[in-house]
Amino acid sequence: MSALKTIFANCFLTLTGYTYSNLGRLFIRLFVGVMFMQFGIRQLVNFHELENTFPTVLGMSSATCLILMIVIELVCSLFIMVGFLTRLSTVPPLVSMFLAEYYIIHDMLGDLELFGLDSVDPGYLPIMFIGIYTFIWLAGPGRISLDYFISLRIIQARGKTEEEELEEV
Repeated sequence: MSALKTIFANCFLTLTGYTYSNLGRLFIRLFVGVMFMQFGIRQLVNFHELENTFPTVLGMSSATCLILMIVIELVCSLFIMVGFLTRLSTVPPLVSMFLAEYYIIHDMLGDLELFGLDSVDPGYLPIMFIGIYTFIWLAGPGRISLDYFISLRIIQARGKTEEEELEEV
């Protein structure tokens, strides 16, 4: 009975007590980067079909908005995946997803359709990206990122240790 109790306690501690937050942040960065990058690649491949029908924002032409969106989807996704300027790189996708959600709601309400909570509503995709990018913006890139290694170089150049620098923050 005591051996079973020890096994259960060890399993419980292993499964709940240890955190892998840096690995988790790497996973979410890679996941959202690949998922968002696929939209940019699709739009790049189908550029000629989309350049006249892509939604316009702030008085820009449809082609200009499409190019801007492709750049956001490809460049920001790449930066987020490698963890370079991570928090800054989440801002353009966040803004683009807020705009996408606005246009989805605007178009749906313009057709007098009501929002339901079923899985076929197109508004769920931008909201999912907004949630993930907000998490990355709040949590930061973690230690498995270029941001972390660059910050270590800066701290070393100042002649401090990581712990000393964190005390000042």
